[in-house]
Amino acid sequence: MSFSPACNFFKQKNISFLRGVVFLFLTCLAVKINLCFSNILSLKTLELRGHFDFDQVHHAAKDFGNRYHFLPTAVLHPSSVFDIAITVKHIWEMGSASELTIAARGHGHSLQGQSQTHRGVVINMESLKTPEMKISAGNSPYVDVSGGELWINILHETLKHGLAPKSWTDYLHLTVGGTLSNAGISGQAFRHGPQISNVHQLEVVTGKGDIVNCSKEENGDLFHGVLGGLGQFGIITRARISLEAAPAMVKWIRVLYSDFSTFTRDQERLISAERTFDYIEGFVIINRTGLLNNWRSSFNPQDHAQASQFKSDGKTLFCIELAKYFNPGKPEMVNQEVEGLLAQLSYIPSTLFLSEVTYVEFLDRVHVSEVKLRSKGLWEVPHPWLNLLIPKSKIHHFAQEVFGNILTQTSNGPVLIYPVNKSKWDNRTSVVIPEEGDVFYLVAFLTSAVPSSTGTDGLEHILTQNKRILEFCDKANLGVKQYLPHYRNQREWRAHFGPRRWEVFAERKSTYDPLAILAPGQRIFQKGNSIASS
Repeated sequence: MSFSPACNFFKQKNISFLRGVVFLFLTCLAVKINLCFSNILSLKTLELRGHFDFDQVHHAAKDFGNRYHFLPTAVLHPSSVFDIAITVKHIWEMGSASELTIAARGHGHSLQGQSQTHRGVVINMESLKTPEMKISAGNSPYVDVSGGELWINILHETLKHGLAPKSWTDYLHLTVGGTLSNAGISGQAFRHGPQISNVHQLEVVTGKGDIVNCSKEENGDLFHGVLGGLGQFGIITRARISLEAAPAMVKWIRVLYSDFSTFTRDQERLISAERTFDYIEGFVIINRTGLLNNWRSSFNPQDHAQASQFKSDGKTLFCIELAKYFNPGKPEMVNQEVEGLLAQLSYIPSTLFLSEVTYVEFLDRVHVSEVKLRSKGLWEVPHPWLNLLIPKSKIHHFAQEVFGNILTQTSNGPVLIYPVNKSKWDNRTSVVIPEEGDVFYLVAFLTSAVPSSTGTDGLEHILTQNKRILEFCDKANLGVKQYLPHYRNQREWRAHFGPRRWEVFAERKSTYDPLAILAPGQRIFQKGNSIASS
């Protein structure tokens, strides 16, 4: 079979084109490989007391969310703040032509790859053991800790002095730098504010590699910017945290409601009262069979007979969870106080459950669940969490739609819902909260997906559910803000902050990390792009 001259011509053209494509691909690949080796070689020249690991990096491409996996070039295990500063300054001096970025990784509890960096440097903050924990007692006690220290370790160490931090997260196996870069919220926040409202001083490594001490009085703009700043302006290497006298014991209480309005009214009354509980949270229970029987492993019902008659099947119920701290010696006084506070509430009488535990057992309660889930292989699964901050005036509209129409069969994990007082939050920090009102609610959908499931407990179903919730909030103009936020593009980030706060945020980025080296996993700024034009 013979080909015409025209066919031969086009055949030659196609072969030439394919050769060109292959050559271009191989050239790009060679450039990438050369850049990678160049980056590795340049990092190896740094004189550090700690060390880089270029081989064992896969763990740094994973986080608690278990959905995003970005492989870094290296993991830095710092021995001191100087190792971090030297590394950041080196990458800063390489300029925008280098693709290297830096992600500080604490306990890896981020949800959307925020503690990761593709082909960059992950700093293992838990390796940072200096400065050693230093506790100062007195009229205004505090503790100085490394940014890589776990809150559970701070609890154990401060308790040796009869002290403890004022504000917590529900899960204590997180690093100081990690929670302070977000906010740090739990049931004490109504009284003490989030963890970022209980910090006296910070040591920070900026995106230029400068080590800066800051507080409200000294370098205040950086101090407030870093708190809740999503790692965008600096890496927290040390923090001075406010302490208070620690109790020994906790009265831990749960009560149920079938009416959402009564539930929220009681919560709001509790957080506004002068004499109240020390911890106030709440959660939603959707179609749980044998709920109160499950509670019996940790709690005692006040009335066993009535509790046995209560049925939770097919219902949406609302629980207020309370804690009263106390020291042994005057149990009757504490019991009277608790009874007096409970008498003001309108819960379902048969659902009062009480427990008495140590302060450590109460604060570290989520870790008990972690151990159980790990033993069943259910901890390292996708966690498509959604955390929202909702104005008090919109919470009923939100609940009516979400708990009435979107979440009706199951929640695939705890759904927290409780109010906090806005006055306890400092608006100079970077964290974004609802603009409206004096009280807002945290609503947290703490879901776990079953791997490979295509049902209602599967990842795709939960993500679709989350999308429906967010679309409803947007369409209904509820003024909702995401906590632990995640957005796909800068337009969405601008909407999250609002014009005035975005301007401040971008200006701080331009000042403290102008090359956008830090925390690329947040996807707010991109290295090589001008901050001013972002």
